[in-house]
Amino acid sequence: MTAVTERVARSDRFGLRDLLAEAAAGIGARPGRLLLTILGTVLGIASVVVTVGLAQTASGQINKQFDAVAATQGVAKPETSNGWDGSQRALGTLPWDAEARAERLAGVEAAGTFSTVDVDGAEITAVPVHDPSAARTVAPDVVATSPGALEAVGGRVVQGRYFDEGHDARADRVVVLGVDAAERLGVVRVDRQPSIFIGERAYQVIGIVDDVQRRADVLSSVVMPEGTARADFALASPDELHLHLAVGAGAVVGSQLATALSPNAPESIDVQTPPATSIVRQSVQADVNTIFLALGGVALLIGGVGIANVTLLSVLERVGEIGLRRALGATRRDIGAQFMVESVVVGLLGGMLGAALGVAVVVGVSAAQEWTPILDLRMVGVAALAGGVIGLLAGLYPSLKAASIEPIAALRGGV
Repeated sequence: MTAVTERVARSDRFGLRDLLAEAAAGIGARPGRLLLTILGTVLGIASVVVTVGLAQTASGQINKQFDAVAATQGVAKPETSNGWDGSQRALGTLPWDAEARAERLAGVEAAGTFSTVDVDGAEITAVPVHDPSAARTVAPDVVATSPGALEAVGGRVVQGRYFDEGHDARADRVVVLGVDAAERLGVVRVDRQPSIFIGERAYQVIGIVDDVQRRADVLSSVVMPEGTARADFALASPDELHLHLAVGAGAVVGSQLATALSPNAPESIDVQTPPATSIVRQSVQADVNTIFLALGGVALLIGGVGIANVTLLSVLERVGEIGLRRALGATRRDIGAQFMVESVVVGLLGGMLGAALGVAVVVGVSAAQEWTPILDLRMVGVAALAGGVIGLLAGLYPSLKAASIEPIAALRGGV
């Protein structure tokens, strides 16, 4: 073959411009089918973006909840050991000023002590008269706290007020009721200065507590100042110290608190503070991400199968066209490349539209739930390009099928 003939042969080859023109014509020949094919890809890519975006947003909400409760909660109590008879014995005691000592540490935002009060079987009622014919009810527990305990456990007073340092120092006979205990005792209002009776002693109800985040038992208890419990029931020492910590301060507070509470024997105090990163939070977040990614993968697979089916159907419907082009000199590579480009373009169109739709859904759901939407924009870009990759993979078999068609068989109506 001479150089001139070779140049002419090269000029007659199916170029890139011809490839794109043929692919565009093939894609636009059936607009209805194109819309349905793109719709499948759009839904697949949108599902991935939505599921991953909502997973990230949900993880952010989980992190927020853990930071608000678990990551800011600390507890200190005396160490215990098992006696020879199986009973537990405290190795130390918490000081009465444990709340003040703890609040001097950096990272402690609120602190308060809690103690269970032994009333020695005294009956707790809202009336001073004992009626033998009345049905006996289970008496609520009695708990003694320091003034800052309610803030430390995230409690809220819905009526009246919580007792303060003055009540505690004077050992005033005042109590605050948890909402369940108030309902059990028949106390619904505190503006009329109601009282309850523990045995024969009257205690004025000055408040009702609701919505305690960390000590749900408070809602069903009668709460009195520690000073009152020491004077009336000989409370020996606080049982527990609860802390509300700044996020990330758990490790620092944990290393200092035992010494602050018991300088001579810090080993006698058991301190429990959250680590800098919650293992539970990471586990929950990983589980949420895995579930959403699995759902997104299934949706993406469905979109890819849809592209493959439509592309293969297009090949079968265009057998005559393929045979004619082969007879006019188109190579197997030219035919295969055309259908591959069609499949990739359909995938890219679906990917871009699906990514845009997914972002809109994530933002809309987050706004409806009053969440902060969290979405990695790099992931959105990858999802859009993934549509092209899905189209590429989905078009492999139809393209090979198209390239394998022989011109004579195609023109005769066979495959």
